[in-house]
Amino acid sequence: MQPDTVTYNTLATAYAQNGETCQAEALIVEMQNNRVQPNDRTCGIIIGGYCKEGKLKEALRFMHRKDLGLRPNVVVFNSLVKGFVDTMDKDGVDQVLKLMEEFGVKPDVITFSTIMNAWSSAGFMEKCKEVFDNMVKAGIKPDVHVYSILAKGYVRAQEVEKAEELLTAMIKAGVHPNVVIFTTIMSGWCGSGRMEHAIKVFDKMCEYSISPNLKTFETLIWGFAEAKLPWKAEEILQIMKEFGVQPEKSTVLLVADAWRSIGLTKEANRILGVLKTKVKTNQVKTEEMTFESLEKIYQKKSASAYQPNILQIPPVTNDQKGPASATRKGTVMMRDGDFSLEVSSLAAKSMNLSHTCKFGERLPIIWQKQSRGQLGVYGQFALSCTAVFLN
Repeated sequence: MQPDTVTYNTLATAYAQNGETCQAEALIVEMQNNRVQPNDRTCGIIIGGYCKEGKLKEALRFMHRKDLGLRPNVVVFNSLVKGFVDTMDKDGVDQVLKLMEEFGVKPDVITFSTIMNAWSSAGFMEKCKEVFDNMVKAGIKPDVHVYSILAKGYVRAQEVEKAEELLTAMIKAGVHPNVVIFTTIMSGWCGSGRMEHAIKVFDKMCEYSISPNLKTFETLIWGFAEAKLPWKAEEILQIMKEFGVQPEKSTVLLVADAWRSIGLTKEANRILGVLKTKVKTNQVKTEEMTFESLEKIYQKKSASAYQPNILQIPPVTNDQKGPASATRKGTVMMRDGDFSLEVSSLAAKSMNLSHTCKFGERLPIIWQKQSRGQLGVYGQFALSCTAVFLN
């Protein structure tokens, strides 16, 4: 039985994964001697291996081999593009793009987004936008990932207005924005201390029926902390509950840090105290549930001893799920419902959040009061604004 292309490709893959791509390329001679023709998969393995090893010139050299009669596909070219992009070799990228043109292979959305991401990360947003425009001219429709790259770049360059303008451009282009791009834009406004703009973006996200996630809320908490508004940061915990998003330990620590940043250590300790109480409560509940469940199992086992059929198996299978699930539920922090905070001296006693209102509708009024130093408006946030709650 003679080895076929699949056999040689398997060997080539092993060599490439072991950092011996030159040995993988050497297999081609053996393949030709055995009258086995290398295919596009063979080409992709070898080029990908050279790129992984950082031997980009070797990868480019192999691409130029005329004796193989191969026509590399766009996936292979994208591997080469990424290799040059990772080393910020613009000339290398240009060579690959020229080579793609020679082979008649059109760049796809991955090709352009890979190059865009490099320029964006380096802070060259004009170049990034230029690549984006070229992609559109080439008739390739940008996806949400491409727009996210642009948004992240503009936020990094402190051009948040341009990042937010992308939302309109996306919708016109028929691309539905996701929670990632909305959160990215919010982080830009939070970083510049313009929380009223961050809240407006949050509202817009809700209008498009996009559910905020943990990262979204932690971004807002961080923003209010940066703006020295810890009572607003704490209110986010209640809003999270209404959206069905459970705070993590990191979330609560962010709120505590917000209080500490303005010198109110007592308030920070109050938040941390609630967190510690929650953990202890969960531990106690776990122990009680486990003990009760074990006691029930023991009782059932004892009762089964009096059954006339001595071969009957005690029905403990379903009950054993009880303590296991109870243990899991008890040990996961803040997953079992309420995260109730003791009322701060700066907080109102009731939030009275409506399920038909819009978050931040009367926010400017609140900000006017806060600008006059009235810290007591903590609870008024919920009473004077509304939130669109998604089920």
